Amino acid sequence: MPSPVEEQPGLLIRDSFRYSDAVLIIPPPLVQCLAYWDGKHTDLDLRQMLVEMTGDFQVGQIQEQLNSALSAAGFLENETYERMKAEKHAEFAAAPVRVASHAGAAYPEEADELREVMNAWMEGDKEPAEDLVAIAAPHVSPGGGYESYQAAYSKLAPLYKDRTFVILGTSHYGAPSRFGLTRKPYETPYGRTATNLTLFDELMAKAPDAIGNEDYCHAVEHSIEFQVLFLQSIYGPDIKVLPILCGSYAKSIFEGGMPEDDDNVKRFLGALGEIHAREADKLLWVMGVDMAHMGARYGDNFEAIAGQEEMSMVEVRDMDRIKSLNASDAKGFWERIQQNRDDLKWCGSSPLYTFLKAVPGAKGTLEKYEQWNIDEQSVVSFAGVTFRS
Repeated sequence: MPSPVEEQPGLLIRDSFRYSDAVLIIPPPLVQCLAYWDGKHTDLDLRQMLVEMTGDFQVGQIQEQLNSALSAAGFLENETYERMKAEKHAEFAAAPVRVASHAGAAYPEEADELREVMNAWMEGDKEPAEDLVAIAAPHVSPGGGYESYQAAYSKLAPLYKDRTFVILGTSHYGAPSRFGLTRKPYETPYGRTATNLTLFDELMAKAPDAIGNEDYCHAVEHSIEFQVLFLQSIYGPDIKVLPILCGSYAKSIFEGGMPEDDDNVKRFLGALGEIHAREADKLLWVMGVDMAHMGARYGDNFEAIAGQEEMSMVEVRDMDRIKSLNASDAKGFWERIQQNRDDLKWCGSSPLYTFLKAVPGAKGTLEKYEQWNIDEQSVVSFAGVTFRS
């Protein structure tokens, strides 16, 4: 991403998987050099480019410093990177719990302070409904999207406390046609959840090739963690959950066809549908989803301002998608996602489609829609939605 540090312009590089804790800012003149670490160019190609760029044949030191910085940070695909990756995967596999990876950043890490903040985020009219089958809430930072979180979570009634919350979250980093599961309880400053291992084992038995078991993506992903946080604030720490990360279904978006044209995806969706048909009154589905991602941060050639100009048209298109979602029109919803290869860049489309296939006929109600400037030139849209059977 562009460097947010005014006195250090350039390209900021960090590792979303957190194999590396390093953050590098590449100065503007050297950004074009990064294209030469693509596995196709040689050191001589890079040296020639640096000579042409600087007009100086003595570029060896620049080349070595850049190569060393990238390698030491774990940003090149070499032994250093493989070692960092293996260590992090082994660490997650051995951990007894999935620790709160965003505590202290997206929300307070101390329980008392967290309660105060959550009370403020959830402040507003409570109109709990006793006929819900699901809710959809954002996974954007709660500080930016708390009104939509509140709109969805304020509808949860006390009677849902003992249900299993099937949490479908966007997998920002996982394989596009796979689902990430973990047996580990989620831990937040409130305490630990319990995982419904019976349902976990059923999914593993019925669709093993569709599943990344103990998927490391859970360690760094926020889309489920934020939902756990809000659920615990309502029902206490020891809620029972089934956390599922949903891959993007990118092949379907970019090449056509439906997600379930992949046999593994079809088996997984079928297994989820069987679970719902058998245990509907013991479950409550929760989707952690954002919608459009527009503006400079996301590769668009315009500066996005919430509710203005281009974003006004984005709202119209968002509403069209939400309409098909609320009508439980899975096919129509996905056809809208596929338009222009999803130029709106909805990162919540796969959990929503997964839900529509697993729980056919659930009718949605839009409780709140928002657009938020995540920076001065970029906007994320999101909503709070409730579903009834």
